Amino acid sequence: MSGTLFVVATPIGNLEDVTLRALRVLREVNLIAAEDTRRTAKLLVHHGIATPTVSFHAHNTKSRLPQLMQQLRSGRSVALVSDAGTPGVSDPGEELVRACINEQITVDPVPGATAPLAAVVASGFPILPLTLYGFSPYRSKDRIKWLSELCEVVHTLTFFESPQRIAATLREAASLFGTRPIMVARELTKVHQELLRGTCEELLPQLTHVRGELTVVVGPKEVASGQPEEVDERLIAAEFWAKTKSRAVGRRAAVADLAEKFRIPARQVYAIIEKAKNSGE
Repeated sequence: MSGTLFVVATPIGNLEDVTLRALRVLREVNLIAAEDTRRTAKLLVHHGIATPTVSFHAHNTKSRLPQLMQQLRSGRSVALVSDAGTPGVSDPGEELVRACINEQITVDPVPGATAPLAAVVASGFPILPLTLYGFSPYRSKDRIKWLSELCEVVHTLTFFESPQRIAATLREAASLFGTRPIMVARELTKVHQELLRGTCEELLPQLTHVRGELTVVVGPKEVASGQPEEVDERLIAAEFWAKTKSRAVGRRAAVADLAEKFRIPARQVYAIIEKAKNSGE
């Protein structure tokens, strides 16, 4: 019988931000596959965990993947962790998870800290719908093209950026995002945590000499006319019932789809549905 791959979320900064289940799993598995064994060792030592670790990162995936799969095939359990947060979110892990699925080896997620969601809930921007991106491209030409695509997204979005590139990225994004509000979260959950709010141009002077991990959250686009667009509430309600009637689409997913389609906040869609429900429409 094959083992289990546990995909374990670890703290993004504060070592206390780890679940009791995550600590138990890290103690009980046979092996921990870590993006950086030295960084993971700090967490393990802090919590008195002596489980063996092995490196698993972007540069050794080809050689390490078969070794980990053999461990799992033989019935041993493996915990996959990244440097910080949830494995697979701009971190190694996707290949191992996919390989396990292909061989019908159990994959068990152990949820926990994740920088994008931590930043978004602190931004004050509408959370639904939300689009998550990884790091911006390294080259300026590629980054401008990438930002041009991002600015077409009308709802809240988030991405990562390095301290070395944040100023250049905001400078390039200023003409594309205009007055669209953004928040830059620096060193989330750590001692020097900062949440900086404003437009790209307003934040540029504050981000010339930056250290630490950065998460950027971009708020939704405003209606160009400056006035709320009239929406057909009956049409929205009808589309909602049509989407959810067969139960193929969940309530949350249907609301998110309609919010994006009609370019209105998700909370407004919820209000329209409740109004229609109460009126018997």
